[in-house]
Amino acid sequence: MDIHESESPWGDEPSQSTTSRQSESSTNTTITSTHATTHESLAAPQSPARRGPRAHRKISAQVTKLEAVDDTTDPLGPLGESSIIAEAPTPPLKESVGARNVSNAQPSTGTPIDQSDEQQRTGNPPPVQFPGVEGPQQKRQTQPSISVEQAAKPTFNITVGDPHKVGDLTSSHIVYQIRTKTTSKAYRRPEFEVSRRYRDFLWIYNQLHNNNPGVVVPPPPEKQAVGRFDTNFVESRRAALERMVNKIAAHPILQHDADLKIFLESETFGIDVKNKENREPDLGQSKGMFGSLGLSVGGGGKFVEHDDWFHDRKIYLDALESQLKALMKAIDTVVAQRKGLAEAAGDFSSSLHALATVELSSSLSGPLEGLSDLQLRIRELYERQAQQDILTLGITIDEYIRIIGSIKTSFAQRQKSFHSWHAAEAELLKRRNTQEKILRQGKSQQDRINQINADVADAERKVHQSRLLFEDMGRLMRNELERFEKEKVEDFKSGVETFLEGAVEAQKELIELWESFLLQLDAGEDGNPLYPPENRGAEETAVPTSEAAPQDADEERAAAVAAAVAAEETQ
Repeated sequence: MDIHESESPWGDEPSQSTTSRQSESSTNTTITSTHATTHESLAAPQSPARRGPRAHRKISAQVTKLEAVDDTTDPLGPLGESSIIAEAPTPPLKESVGARNVSNAQPSTGTPIDQSDEQQRTGNPPPVQFPGVEGPQQKRQTQPSISVEQAAKPTFNITVGDPHKVGDLTSSHIVYQIRTKTTSKAYRRPEFEVSRRYRDFLWIYNQLHNNNPGVVVPPPPEKQAVGRFDTNFVESRRAALERMVNKIAAHPILQHDADLKIFLESETFGIDVKNKENREPDLGQSKGMFGSLGLSVGGGGKFVEHDDWFHDRKIYLDALESQLKALMKAIDTVVAQRKGLAEAAGDFSSSLHALATVELSSSLSGPLEGLSDLQLRIRELYERQAQQDILTLGITIDEYIRIIGSIKTSFAQRQKSFHSWHAAEAELLKRRNTQEKILRQGKSQQDRINQINADVADAERKVHQSRLLFEDMGRLMRNELERFEKEKVEDFKSGVETFLEGAVEAQKELIELWESFLLQLDAGEDGNPLYPPENRGAEETAVPTSEAAPQDADEERAAAVAAAVAAEETQ
């Protein structure tokens, strides 16, 4: 037993190990305790029989090490006693980060606050968590204020301008420049410009009607054989074409049409249209969904509307069309009257100018000439107001008269779809009767039976598709008419407001013209001339004989009058 105890490799006697740990001041590290215990074990070895209790005391010693620190002078303890203590890492650095991230942390002692202060004094960079907090805030600030559908919807800004006449006497026509700015990715560039004439606008209108049955397509202005090169007419047509193209581009269905892309973007428009006609020779009413189904869209029998909603809308549109036409006639009368006033003001100005030129008295000829100039400005004002009435309220009324015609075209397409549906049902009934007759005979060949069964199935498919097409067209036209009502209110409200603003501005300008003229007359009565001094000086420094001429004329006139009186007295 003594030999085993003397040869024990552990040799850490509990009493001596505890004494050595208590003599190690406040460092309390495991490395220092182990170093001291090793030196004590060389002097007092123990037997392996004591290994069990020794392990238990080692665990209790570690607990004592964490709880028995009572040195508050410095959390690191006395430095310089051992090189091992100086090389050991300092755990408080990790605790300081936690103390900064988690507020109101409860350390075992009050020293971590001093450690975080010392970390701030050392200039360490701030923790990574602080900058990361600002990321969601910045992301919320940059979020769009519109919905995803609106953000994905392309926008168009189209201007139709620079109308100019091209061609010779027999083939002359007006060409317009169409400038487009869009956010749509279907186009090669965000901005582009093309040249189009009036018949190209008619082409895109017909194409959109054929490609999208049931959709109300904004129509172009009507043709005019007489006066189509007049300046006012060309300007009104340009404005109407611009409104047409912008409404088409703003439509959620029409803006995705392939023909609209050709119309707005193609630099070889004539060639592209011919190629399209060669690929699709049957352009017309059979194109689109009707043609894809192989349905006939020709006229059928008399159509009786069974839907009360559509029936009421037809009556409403007929009444609205008649009222708008009456209003358009009244606007034309107002415009004609304004043009008549402008013409009368021009004639009045010419008469005043002629009177001022023969008037001998400068005190009267000056005001007459000023009044003549005033009437010329009034004539320009009336002409401008007449043109403005056409471009504000008149163009809106004319546009909606044409849109009602486009709605009626959609009604006609729905009627043709109804006839196609019933024609398909009639064809199906005919083939079913043929099928039943063949089956009753029972002597036909199997190939003929298979063929008639296939024909019946094909007829059933056409009936089903034509019925769905008619129902879909009805739902689409309901949405289109609701859209028409909203746009009608907005456009007429804007047109009436612009019309009233223009009338008010014109009256204000007319009042200012008359007030300025009256001020000039009042200044003339006070002894001041009607015109600026430089004009008067030019007149005064003219040929001196011009001043003497009126005097000589007056003397001659007086002498003639006296001679005439004397002659009468002698008689």
